[in-house]
Amino acid sequence: MIDFNKFTRYSKPGPRYTSYPTALEFDARFDTNALIEEFAHQDKTRPLSLYFHLPFCRSACYFCGCNVVFTSKEEKKERYITYIEKELRILASHLDTSREVIQMHFGGGTPTFFSPEQLGRVIDLIKSTFSNFAADAEISCEIDPRYFTAEHMDVLKKGGFNRISFGVQDFDEKVQEAVHRIQPYDITKAAIDLARANGIKSVNVDLIYGLPFQTFDTFKKTLELARSLDADRFAVFNYAHVPWLKKTMRKIDETTLPHPSVKLEILKYTIDYFTEEGYKMVGMDHFAKPEDELFKAIEKGELHRNFQGYTTKGGADLIGVGLTSIGEGVDYYVQNYKNMHEYEAAIDEGRLPVERGIKLSRDDVIRNAVIMELMSNFKLDIPRIEKRYGIDFREYFKGSLEALREFEEADLVSISDKEILTSQTGTMLIRNIAMAFDAYMDKHAHKQKTFSKTI
Repeated sequence: MIDFNKFTRYSKPGPRYTSYPTALEFDARFDTNALIEEFAHQDKTRPLSLYFHLPFCRSACYFCGCNVVFTSKEEKKERYITYIEKELRILASHLDTSREVIQMHFGGGTPTFFSPEQLGRVIDLIKSTFSNFAADAEISCEIDPRYFTAEHMDVLKKGGFNRISFGVQDFDEKVQEAVHRIQPYDITKAAIDLARANGIKSVNVDLIYGLPFQTFDTFKKTLELARSLDADRFAVFNYAHVPWLKKTMRKIDETTLPHPSVKLEILKYTIDYFTEEGYKMVGMDHFAKPEDELFKAIEKGELHRNFQGYTTKGGADLIGVGLTSIGEGVDYYVQNYKNMHEYEAAIDEGRLPVERGIKLSRDDVIRNAVIMELMSNFKLDIPRIEKRYGIDFREYFKGSLEALREFEEADLVSISDKEILTSQTGTMLIRNIAMAFDAYMDKHAHKQKTFSKTI
């Protein structure tokens, strides 16, 4: 029996490492001109991954950490589509849009808060700009089951979408009331049944642990209900409580949040439960059926992590379109404006709406490779890193290995000349372990309001 109380000392602010360096290091020195320069020198043989941010929601879910615009006005959505069209036109003047597209993702907000007709127009705009979609391209959309109709499904099917991710979070009524998202099981099941009936072979369900009023027993019930949906993948996220960044989170009573030891107990049970049900743990917070390509990618050492989570589509340049979208190249990150007025103003001036970004140093690139491999596979092939970057790993990461000593003594990791390997318990603390390789952590150590807590 694991004593989860002794691990609560690791509950400290830390990145989720959807990027390294993290977004805290982005700044305005990386601007529109910097991105255009990157486009000019990109390897044209590298494929593209596209992300489109559709930011609107009708009302707030208090747990949500996404960049969202709350509205009930149809004209706001119409106006946004016109700016997506303008942004695509500007993008096409700087980027070779004939490059192969191997991945596209619609995120939000609530993409299906747009009407089926509006969603169809957005898809048509994209396909008229990027005409070279791979035959096996992964085309996915985030769905709120409360805003999903047969007409939406028809549009997505026609647009070639083959993956759908359904937001659930928790099925407990008291928890749903506390986070302002009432979503009965029947609505979710009907939405997934609709997707399956239309040939969607890859369905993901998102859950969150650490929400107000959650207990071990209530989340156990949520897991059982979620499992009955027979999704191909489950993403089970640790709730990131950052009320200093997201005002809607201030509506959550912090005294109702489960203790870190309870969260660890829930996570341990979740891992055991899905394993017993035939799923395999993929990275930090995903579970997939053994036949799913995510799990196959782990076996081949080809799993990657980016702003959309875990993916098999590595080796692509990520192009972010829309308000607050993030792009990524071999050695840079870039983000569009978060403020709608600034976003629109840049586009009206004929500029790509870049607010900030970062050009990675060689050290950033090396640490990025180490952190992302740990976050994806829970282990690190040391000789491979040494060969790729021409370094002596133990010398280069002397300080990091020293920082890992306490994890090694606690049997959370084992370190040899060939690999760093996390134990089963260590996987639950992978963010903490990855932090040992983060050269920017000391810079933020004295700040209280930076990242969400790791547990």
